Parts: sequence; C-alpha cells; structure tokens
Amino acid sequence: QVQLVESGGGLVQAGGSLRLSCAASGSIFSIYAMGWYRQAPGNQRELVARIFSGGGIMYAGSVKGRFTISRDNAANTMYLQMNSLKPEDTAVYYCAARPAGSSRYDYWGQGTQVTVSA
Repeated sequence: QVQLVESGGGLVQAGGSLRLSCAASGSIFSIYAMGWYRQAPGNQRELVARIFSGGGIMYAGSVKGRFTISRDNAANTMYLQMNSLKPEDTAVYYCAARPAGSSRYDYWGQGTQVTVSA
C-alpha cells in the first residue's frame, strides 16, 4: 500500500505561481511512476504530468512550458511547479502512483484545490 498526501493548493491570480507537493509513504519501493491529475467541475479527470522511476517525464500539451514536475527521492516527495497560471487551470489536483506491474494508477491522494482568478 502507498499513501499519498498533497499540499500547496490555494487561490492565486492569473499569471501567478503555485507549487504543489505530494508526500508518499508506505510501499514506495513498488512505485513505477507518479503523476499529477486534475479535475475541474463538470469535467473528467485529466493527466497533467507524470514522472517515471527511470526519470522520464511527460506533460499534457495544455501545461507544457508552464508546469514542471519533479521529485525528491530522499524526501519521498513529488512536486508540481505551476507558473503562468490561467483561470482554466482551476481544478482539484490529485497526486497518483502507479505500482510496478500495474497498468493503471492504483493509489490516489485526497486532492488539493487550485483556484486561479482572472
């Protein structure tokens, strides 16, 4: 089992920045990849960025060049630096972990709200 706890959400004006954190605990040795997802009201949950245990990274096109995903292995923490925020980035952001041998993200945090005002 893996436990994930997000923090760092809040209210920011358009053009501002926020940094989200995701602290992982439990069977973290089993994690193959971690990702950030978001869900806005009335929308489906969508992938924002993901980072693999080997270091590979991918971003959704809508955030490429503005968001940066990273991790601190010593602290068992993943980050999402969000710059040049837009009102359309408003959503609940979730941290997720995909264990080795699984084809899906089996572990999820509780989510943190990000609100970007115009």
